[in-house]
Amino acid sequence: MVNVRDVLLLQKREVEEKKKELYIKRYAVLKEKDKDIIKAVIGPRRAGKSSFVIHELSGSGSWGYINFDDENLVDLEDYNELIENMKSVYGNPKILFLDEIQNLKKWELFVNRLQRQGFNIIVSGSNANLLSQELATHLTGRHLTTNVFPLSFKEFLSFFGKREDMTEAEIKERFRQYAEEGGYPEPLVKNMNRKDYLSTLFDAVIYKDIVKRYRIRAPAAFEDLAVYAISNATNSYSYNTLAEVTKVRSASTVEKYLKYLEESFLLFRTNRFSFKLKRQMKSEKKIYCIDNGLITARGFRVSDSTGSLYENIAAVHLWKKFGENLFYYKSRQGGYEVDFVVRRNQSVEQLIQASFNLDKPETKLREFRALAAASKELDCDNLIALTGDRESEEWFEWFGVKRKIKCVPLWKWLLD
Repeated sequence: MVNVRDVLLLQKREVEEKKKELYIKRYAVLKEKDKDIIKAVIGPRRAGKSSFVIHELSGSGSWGYINFDDENLVDLEDYNELIENMKSVYGNPKILFLDEIQNLKKWELFVNRLQRQGFNIIVSGSNANLLSQELATHLTGRHLTTNVFPLSFKEFLSFFGKREDMTEAEIKERFRQYAEEGGYPEPLVKNMNRKDYLSTLFDAVIYKDIVKRYRIRAPAAFEDLAVYAISNATNSYSYNTLAEVTKVRSASTVEKYLKYLEESFLLFRTNRFSFKLKRQMKSEKKIYCIDNGLITARGFRVSDSTGSLYENIAAVHLWKKFGENLFYYKSRQGGYEVDFVVRRNQSVEQLIQASFNLDKPETKLREFRALAAASKELDCDNLIALTGDRESEEWFEWFGVKRKIKCVPLWKWLLD
């Protein structure tokens, strides 16, 4: 029989140790942390959600902690016993942080009850769908969400010192490291073997967070699809194509599996832009991975993949900022592809192309031609080309369409 108090005491010690660890300051903010409203912190497994909340609560007085990513607690049936032991361990606190709450049965009812009893509740979770659906259904109007993802480049760079004390060459070298290794904080802070760490993390998400939870009958096929998806980040796809090249047998199953991967924050997708919603839904999607480190640790890579890694970084940055208002585009004339379309309300605000190297004339022509064609069709003159090192403003003309294109190094754009 589980001794709940002992479990909570051991978790309390873990929190005290975590407080002593080196922490990279995040740019996210825990909204209304002192208010009587449920705070939900969501994001990928091991992205730093727990450390973020622990440091945000620093100076808030006494608070309690329960981590449900613990086999001793997930099947617990007596929630009253849990809370009484929590009060004993933490001295009857009013603030309560419930970590990885989605692992607890009927967690949303439990959280609601605790709030009615006067607790200031913070929950964290690694499954977007479970949390968002239950929060919307049971906690309507009484919760706020904060997203915590792997480190942005700005956060990553801060680990090495103040930006103003670094030379441009040093910043660019750190960016090359970031593009290859990604932004998961723990292997950086603890100087762990990044590839082993991220491979283990990938397996945990696949088998613990998805296969087990959704009772997937063909786990090998599911893993095959996941590896293929992150290996082909930045590419467009159809469900039928993915069914043909992986062990997953049907397009409908592929669609369902991709949804699971998206809900667990391993990947996200962008639609092809159209002013007609039905056309958007029917078009092929582009797929991106939440962090470059997972691509380089577990994906199959070709030798010259720098361009794809740069595009994936840009996609993550834009997706965190614009969410469902981020698209890609193929022009009606010529089928030229623009990597990113940013929509605001019913108009297009920005067109962005990610291209590592514009030195080759044929590459520059392809990228600029797509921007010019899309600019005319979507009535948008805010055109940006994200590059490896090129910084300029250039006029480009294509069959009577003349546009100014701003070229910005990706590292500098991320820091702005």
